[in-house]
Order: sequence, then structure tokens, then C-alpha cells
Amino acid sequence: MNIRVVALLFFCLAVRPALHAQELPEIAVETNDNSPAETVEVDEVADDSAIRNRLTEIYASAGKAGWLTDIDVVSDSGIVTLTGMADTTEHREWAANVARKTKDVVAVINELSVDTEIDLESTRQIVTRSLTALSTEFLVRSPLLIAALTVLLITGFASKANNWVLRRLLDQRGMRTSLKDLIYQLSSIAIWIFGILMAAVIAFPGMTPSRLLTVLGLGSVAVGFAFKDIFENFFAGILILWRYPFDRGDFITCGDLTGQVKEITIRNTLIRKLDGELAVVPNGTLFKNNVDVLTSQPQRRVRITCGVAYGENVDESREVVREAVRSCESVQGKRTIEVFAQEFADSSVNFEVAWWTGSKPIDIRRSRDEVIAAIKRELDNAGIEIPFPYRTLTFKGSSDACKIRIEKRDDETQITS
Repeated sequence: MNIRVVALLFFCLAVRPALHAQELPEIAVETNDNSPAETVEVDEVADDSAIRNRLTEIYASAGKAGWLTDIDVVSDSGIVTLTGMADTTEHREWAANVARKTKDVVAVINELSVDTEIDLESTRQIVTRSLTALSTEFLVRSPLLIAALTVLLITGFASKANNWVLRRLLDQRGMRTSLKDLIYQLSSIAIWIFGILMAAVIAFPGMTPSRLLTVLGLGSVAVGFAFKDIFENFFAGILILWRYPFDRGDFITCGDLTGQVKEITIRNTLIRKLDGELAVVPNGTLFKNNVDVLTSQPQRRVRITCGVAYGENVDESREVVREAVRSCESVQGKRTIEVFAQEFADSSVNFEVAWWTGSKPIDIRRSRDEVIAAIKRELDNAGIEIPFPYRTLTFKGSSDACKIRIEKRDDETQITS
């Protein structure tokens, strides 16, 4: 049944332009100029009184319809002068054209004035006629509009059916999720373009696909400038879905924005930030700026700095810290745990501690919490001091220099000299 409908629609599209070309009537072009007659008769010329009487009878009939008022016709040697009142400019020109087409009229002097008074009754009649014509045209075209709406409904069902079939076929293949989304969206757009084109051809019989494409071609430059950003985001979305290193579910960072990619569409990308807010980012922004993909690998390395007092054994402290990190469940044991003495700080010898854990932000936070707690606990059990900041003040005078060390512990200040 669907194949028959499509075949019938294509037949209508092929036949309608030919029928339309045959039904177009020839448009008669009238000239309203007051040029002289092609031939000015010399013998057997109509009398001026006969011309005036004939035109007066015609204008009197037009006056009954309200077109002309108080019209006076004067004919002198074939030159007709019209004076009086016309209700519209069109009727004024009509009166002049009637005089020009009268036999043996050489020229017409049109001095008719247009009535500028507001006639509410005439206006009401014009509005009524316009509304009646509009309603009649709507009723005449209502079957076509219903058929066009039916085509759009069929297009919607076809788009959903296409997505369902594609999901069943592509889910069995090892394709990237974003590439599947690209295929779904492009196929849906193609179906909708075809459906809207068919509906437009049905709803407007004078419209053909070639004419529609011609109109789109003429307006492509203006549309391109007006919707430059939209087209930029559209093509950027296609490139992101086609071959880009992040996918739905990945955590990314772009500028000050960090979050999880929830959905990638043709125009924008939806990112759920770490605080729960949903950010709608244009695809052009992601395509033109640096993007850090936090979950491109299943593991990420985390670094912290840990310091011990200058009086402690550095080698022993390093081993205690390494064992503390190794004992944490969130630390990936397959990767190397690195503990290096990094610097001589103001009050401590600092170690750089690095380990591997899950790549999600929540994994990083949990692992850092567990590792810091384990290092603190093991250093306390081994009696290794994690120093508070020390300050040494030296006073010089006439006598021996006096040195004072200020040490802050647990909200208490200890001063030694």
C-alpha cells in the first residue's frame, strides 16, 4: 500500500507541471498611455454629440454601481474631456480607457477626481468579499491540506520506524555510540526533508520540487549569512559525532566547564556538571576550543605532596608512605606507586606521592581521601613527625646573638631559645 501511495505521488509530481503549463491563460497587457490613434479618419467621422451621448450612457450605467458620480463628458473634434468623481483610482482609469476605445476618439483628457471620503459600508463590503474569498479558497484547498498533514504524520511514523530498525541493526555491531547517534539523526533529517517536500507539493499545486530547490538556491547566500552560527554548529556536530575522542558518558573539561556528556545532538551538546547543573554547549565551542577528556582511559594518575620533619629518616619515611598507599583499596595495584623526595621545604622534606585510580572525578576524590587518611595513620603509628611550620627569629645586638624558635602545635605556640 505504501509503495502504491509513493508511486501515485511521484506520478502527480511528474504530470502536474505539464498540466499547469497548459492551463496557464495568456495575460492581456493593456496600455494606459494617451498616445494618438494609429489612424485619424478624415471622412465619415462620428459626430461629437454621438460620442458624448454614447459615453454618457455607459458612464450612467457605471454610476448606478457607484463607480462614477456627477460625471460630465465633453467631446470636441474627437478630443474627450472627462470631469466628475470616481470612487477608486482603478475606476478612474477604467473610464479613461473606455473613452479611448470609443470609435473616432483621438485623445482623452481625464480630469476625474478620486473620492477620498471614507465609506464604511464600502469598506465592509470589501472586507466581507475578501473574507468570503479566503474562506472559499480554504475550503477548496482543505482536502489538499488534509492530505499534506497526512503525509507529515506518515513521515513522523516513518522516522520513528527508521530509528527503531537502525537501532536493532547497529546495536549488534561494535560501533561507537556517537557514530550510531550520527546515523540516527542524519537518516531522520533526510526522511523529514523528503516528507516536508512532498507535503509542500501536495498543499500548493503550483509548487514543484525543481521550483522549491530553485528558491532554496537563490536564498542560500542570504540564509548562509543569517544562520552562519547555526550551520557552523551543525557541521561541528557532525564532525564530533563522526570522529571525536569523547562519547556519551565521558567526563570532559572545556575551559571552566567540567562534567559528564549526557547527549550529543547535531547542534549542541548537553553536559551535566559536577554540581548537577545541565549545561547546553554549542558544538562549535567544543570543536574550536581545547577539550580534556578525563575518562579517555579507565585509570588516571593522582598526585599529592606529603612532608616529614627534617629530623626523620627519609628512606624509612618513603617506605612507610609507599606501604600506606599500597594498602588502599581504591589504588590500582597493577600500576606503579611512586614516592619521590621532591624538595626541602621551609619546615619539612616533601615527598611527591603518585598512584593510579579510576578516571571519574568521584573516583579521584574518594581515592585521594583514602590515601591521605592512610598516610597520616601509618606515619603516626611509625612515630614519624609531620611538622607544623617553624619560624626562627634572630636578634643581633652588642652582646651575643639570641635565637628564638617558634613552633605551633595544636593551637599552642612553643618558644625555645
